[in-house]
Amino acid sequence: MQTGHHEGEVHHKNRHLLERFEGYTDLLVVALIVLLGAAMLIGLLTANGKVTW
Repeated sequence: MQTGHHEGEVHHKNRHLLERFEGYTDLLVVALIVLLGAAMLIGLLTANGKVTW
């Protein structure tokens, strides 16, 4: 029986700031798309069709 380091175990203690940001990039893009969609929906629902210019 062997004890100690298991296969597939990865330890990242002092991860660089850029590496952490890369992990959240997908979540950030999805959040921005959802926020822009919500802003467009609010704009469509509150528009009255009268142009002031």
